[in-house]
Amino acid sequence: MGMLPFLNKGPKAMLGLDISSTAVKLLELSRNGDKYRVECYAAEPLPPNAVVDKNINDVGATAEAIRQVVRRSKTRVRQAAVAVSGSAVITKTLEMPSDLNDDALEAQIALEADQYIPYPLDEVNLDFEVQGPSDKGEGQVEVLLAACRSENIEQRVSALSDADLGAGVVDVEAYAIERAYTLLERQFPPQEQLVVAVVDIGATMSALSVLVDGRTVYTREQLFGGRQLTDEIQRRYGLSTEEAGLAKRQGGSGLPDDYYPEVLEPFRDAVIQQVTRSLQFFYSSTSYSDVDYILLGGGVAAMDGLADLVSEKLNKPTVVANPFHDMNVASRVNRQALANEAPSLMIAAGLAMREREF
Repeated sequence: MGMLPFLNKGPKAMLGLDISSTAVKLLELSRNGDKYRVECYAAEPLPPNAVVDKNINDVGATAEAIRQVVRRSKTRVRQAAVAVSGSAVITKTLEMPSDLNDDALEAQIALEADQYIPYPLDEVNLDFEVQGPSDKGEGQVEVLLAACRSENIEQRVSALSDADLGAGVVDVEAYAIERAYTLLERQFPPQEQLVVAVVDIGATMSALSVLVDGRTVYTREQLFGGRQLTDEIQRRYGLSTEEAGLAKRQGGSGLPDDYYPEVLEPFRDAVIQQVTRSLQFFYSSTSYSDVDYILLGGGVAAMDGLADLVSEKLNKPTVVANPFHDMNVASRVNRQALANEAPSLMIAAGLAMREREF
């Protein structure tokens, strides 16, 4: 059993490195007070099946993509923050005496963790974070326990190591999104109990995080993503994966006239259905019955007119996530590429906001 370096807080920047099913995205931020600036950004595609459903299948190919993205970004930082997906992590809120120091708390959590984790503890990495005073009793604090299979951590650490980077932090994607949300919350009018549904639609996975006053109260992942549209373009028009991906990113220009009614519209309907279903799961499994805003992230979010369609169909104000709308950008960063990819960089941004002490 090991502890994840989940709580290292300090002044040194780390690279935010988001390893998804299709690409490695790198972001370096610098901070001055509460203001951030984008210092470096680059993305590198991954070969097919190197990463499947957020699990690294081919450490060598992933390490090579990391090497390329570091070289392309021209960063000099050699420590990175990476994340595991929410489905790979078990979380549990525990009640603990408030007078325990960190060492005593760690020992107590290690004793209690056995009850909540369905794996042998020597196959698991644990971490914990004190959330604050408990409502359930005086002298008690709420402690968030996070546990992840060690192999999920080790795959990422190995890929970084093979690319000559150190793993400063292994985080959880939902917490990275929560951190990135602090860059976006000013876009919403201030109100108490503000409930925002963040829908992050990647290539193969969609994740719903619901935040109340900036704190995550619910997360859920489902197998659904932009790859379905790429696959359908490829199948229908006899294109290679690369050609289909390019046609999709260009909004279907160059494809036959039936692309919009026969391919794009059904996919957009599927996105609406997915968001609706995810929110229904949230309502049925919590005490909440409504959200105030929907924030769309992930590569699919940049699709023309999608946010308006979600807003219209679900009758909810919907915003496309752009963590950089209030940031300065270094001259060496390709601003257009950053703007185009902004909705898919929430996890990378949340990771790049992590800092280290050493």
